[in-house]
Formats: sequence, structure tokens, C-alpha cells
Amino acid sequence: QVQLVESGGGLVQAGGSLRLSCAVSARTFSSYVLGWFRQAPGKEREFVAAISWSGGTTYYADPVKGRFTISRDNAKNTVFLQMNSLKPEDTAVYYCAARFLVLSVRDDYPYWGQGTQVTVSS
Repeated sequence: QVQLVESGGGLVQAGGSLRLSCAVSARTFSSYVLGWFRQAPGKEREFVAAISWSGGTTYYADPVKGRFTISRDNAKNTVFLQMNSLKPEDTAVYYCAARFLVLSVRDDYPYWGQGTQVTVSS
């Protein structure tokens, strides 16, 4: 069983930064690919970023490239999403997700956290 708990969301002004964390409970954390997704009100959930089990490969959605950075600490079973230059359109509930070994940019991850709200004011 894999459990994920996000933290770090909040209210920030446009241009500001936030760092999301996701603590993952898994027996073999380093074998899991981790992703961040978000869902804005009235919209479908969308891919944000993903990182391979080793951390050597990362993928980003076009709207966040150059502003967001995904990273992981396998010693602490944690994945991070550093969000800089935030825009009002980044406002959403952010979810972390895990799947075994194979990197994916689709929401075909079997394990999900409960989400954390990020609100960017203009």
C-alpha cells in the first residue's frame, strides 16, 4: 500500500513562490515514479510534472516549464514541487501521485494524495 500526503499549499501573490512537499509511505519508495497534477475549478485534472525513480529524468507541462521544478529525496521518501513566478492561472488543487517504475505524463497513476490548495492572487 502506498500513501501520499501533500503539504505546502497556500495563498500567494502573483510573482511569488511556493514549495509543495509530498511525503510518500512505500516500502520501496525509490522504485516509484512520482508526479504532480492539478485541478482548477470547473476544469479537468492536468499534468504538471513528473520525475523518474532515480530523479534523472523529469517532464514538465508547457505552462510551467522554466517556472516549476520537481525533485525528490529518496532518503526522506519525499517529492517536492518548487513553484516560482506564480500566476493566477496556477490556482488549483495540487495532487501528488505515484506509480511503479514507468514514467508517465497521463493521470494513470494508481496512488494519489488528498491534494493541497494553491491560490495565486493578482
